[in-house]
Amino acid sequence: MTTPSQGRKSRVDRFGARLRARGATLSPRLKVVADYINENRRAVLGQSALEIAAETGTSDATVIRAVQALGFDGLRDLKRTLAGFLGEVISSVDKMSATTEELTRDVDASIDFVRAGHLAGIEQVTKPENRRAIAAAIELMRGGAGIGLFGIGASAIIADYAARLLVRNGRHAYALNRTGIALGEQLLAMRRGDVLVMMGQASAHREGAATLEEARRLDVPMILLTGSASPAFGRQARVVIHVPRGKSETVPLHGLVLMCIEMLVFGLAATEPERSVRSLERLHTLYEDIRKPPRGV
Repeated sequence: MTTPSQGRKSRVDRFGARLRARGATLSPRLKVVADYINENRRAVLGQSALEIAAETGTSDATVIRAVQALGFDGLRDLKRTLAGFLGEVISSVDKMSATTEELTRDVDASIDFVRAGHLAGIEQVTKPENRRAIAAAIELMRGGAGIGLFGIGASAIIADYAARLLVRNGRHAYALNRTGIALGEQLLAMRRGDVLVMMGQASAHREGAATLEEARRLDVPMILLTGSASPAFGRQARVVIHVPRGKSETVPLHGLVLMCIEMLVFGLAATEPERSVRSLERLHTLYEDIRKPPRGV
């Protein structure tokens, strides 16, 4: 059976060859774009010229000029070339098929698959460099007037849960987890002085780019939780926390993302325990008020 990496060996890296041949002739701004594409090839397959511009601090016109300076007709031609070398992006159907084939319809194998993934991930999450990143993130959140939590797909549920935990502990927090134009209404909640916690991976998307653009406009620092070695929004992050999600060719595990979110929430609560206690006491008073029968009944 041919693996994706074995298949790539027989393909010609046209982009790499052109970058080596022409890279020295590029202006500094064009070189920034070319280097970003080279370092984030799979992410670029799903990005527009505007999104690449946002990642590189350039303009969409500069992105197109860089692509053409490397000998491609345009961004679409470049993407066809990259896709031909990398192979197609692994779909969720393929990932589930690979996962179920690995588990061979065995319940014990399924238990061990999830257990092994989480145990290996815990080792990564709790490494010294990640502990320092988590501590830096908590300090950043502590100084924030509010905390926005961005996540779409499965991470949207975690964003809601995290916002509820933070509110219970006396923090102003809100989820940024809708897709399409519905996200715009949520972004109205973001204020100068807030902190953004973003759950993101290698691929960029319009929602993430729009959220970061608003954060940039308001000078809101971003904390990134990612399992990718080359995350799409890594350059914009003030703090990056690496959260592995299992093997790239199998179904991703989200438990470690949830665990890391809880590390942040409870670590933040531990820095100001009185604030959390006051908020929870107020919450229980509200619970009692809600349970009271209406007057006159």
